[in-house]
Amino acid sequence: MNLYTLTIASLTLLASAPALAQSIQLRDDIRAVAPALEKYRHNTLFGDLWKRPDLGPRDRSIVTLSALITRNQTAEMAEYLDLALDSGVKPSEVSEIITHLAFYAGWGNAMAAVAVTKDVFAARKIAAEQLSPPSPRLLALNEAAEADRAKRVGELFGRVFPGVTQYTTDVLFRDLWLRPALAPRDRSLVTISSLVASGQVAQLNGHIAIGMNNGLTQSEIAEALTHLAFYVGWPNVFSAMPVAKDAFERRAH
Repeated sequence: MNLYTLTIASLTLLASAPALAQSIQLRDDIRAVAPALEKYRHNTLFGDLWKRPDLGPRDRSIVTLSALITRNQTAEMAEYLDLALDSGVKPSEVSEIITHLAFYAGWGNAMAAVAVTKDVFAARKIAAEQLSPPSPRLLALNEAAEADRAKRVGELFGRVFPGVTQYTTDVLFRDLWLRPALAPRDRSLVTISSLVASGQVAQLNGHIAIGMNNGLTQSEIAEALTHLAFYVGWPNVFSAMPVAKDAFERRAH
């Protein structure tokens, strides 16, 4: 049974009636409007891309959800949330991905994801204690690395943009990035995927370096970009590839 069939089977068993009806309606709509698109979805997306070995279904689900949330694309979000949960992404991790992306993709996009996710969680009877708590014990901070980052950002922007600079230190790097419900490696995968999805490649070089420090490999990042080509479009990925290539080359020296 291929992944596409498994996806439909899991939706039949686990999705809420509205989410399942929406998924079936979407498939029928595609066939009614663009049957070739349904062919690519069945054969290329689920029949090939999701089976490529350099990134497992759990990581592909993280990449896909990050792209959908970043771009506020909710039409297929319930389907991919179900697939993510079936692929090993924990409810607490889904909760944390949405929280993280409120800062990297905007509050409104996170709120739109909340509206879809609450119905999926309700259908699966996911309780509040399965979610990421508001104020957990944070992971240990790499004081030297954070001091270096804060110094560089402060020298560049601190005098002109003191508010952004302070929130970046206090809220992002001394709080959000240290929340334990999402491993640093996965948090980097979410961030890189979001930057590519939104076409914001200016910070990609730095976040690829952080991601590799957090345990992502070059092949995993490259495969994440391959996956994203289908979900955010070839132009966004081709804009990201030179930056990623430069980050890989810097890492090698």
